[in-house]
Amino acid sequence: MKSNLLPIAKEGWNYLAVSIILFLIFTLFDLNILQFLAFVTTLFFLFIFRNPERQSMLYQENSVVSPIDGVVVSIQELQNENSYAYKVEIQSSYLDVALLRVPFTSSIEKIELHKGARISAFKALSKDINENVKLVFTDVKSSNKIKIVHRLKQSIKGIDIDVIKGQNLLQGSRYGLVLNGITELYLPHNFRLNIGIGNELTASESLIGYFTIENKKS
Repeated sequence: MKSNLLPIAKEGWNYLAVSIILFLIFTLFDLNILQFLAFVTTLFFLFIFRNPERQSMLYQENSVVSPIDGVVVSIQELQNENSYAYKVEIQSSYLDVALLRVPFTSSIEKIELHKGARISAFKALSKDINENVKLVFTDVKSSNKIKIVHRLKQSIKGIDIDVIKGQNLLQGSRYGLVLNGITELYLPHNFRLNIGIGNELTASESLIGYFTIENKKS
């Protein structure tokens, strides 16, 4: 994964370049209305692709932080899952920072990116046909793992994942971008939750909870 310490995420550079060029062209030809629209569009791209630096929080060992900014909308206890005991759903919007952060120091066991539609989450088909990616983060030493599913809602941009299978990652490091989406966290049986419905989360800074013991389930 390539580091990007600039204030704008690299995924937004092309969008910004086009809007700035259009702004200059409209200014040159004195097209005031179009010039104003291009200016507003540039500000919009600057906002949604912002890349703020985040603090490295000093949580206890085995801590898990939020991978994305958003609001917890549901916490479900899973009855028929061997590997996972809880599913946490986080809703993100254009107002949230879109960059994704690694939840705990781990390696990528699985990445499955499925291209698809970007229809409203209120439509029943969205869960089946919208673009999504499934990732499994695993701590090889303890066998603790978390599955994360990112699914787009109505978005101007597809999902970007900037890591590869088998890559070792530090907690809080960037691994991609999801603009206006839904994130599902699948947490194992040996996990203690530290959040509730309605909590607002900040990627890499908000504590999701802790692994309590080594995970013996496959």
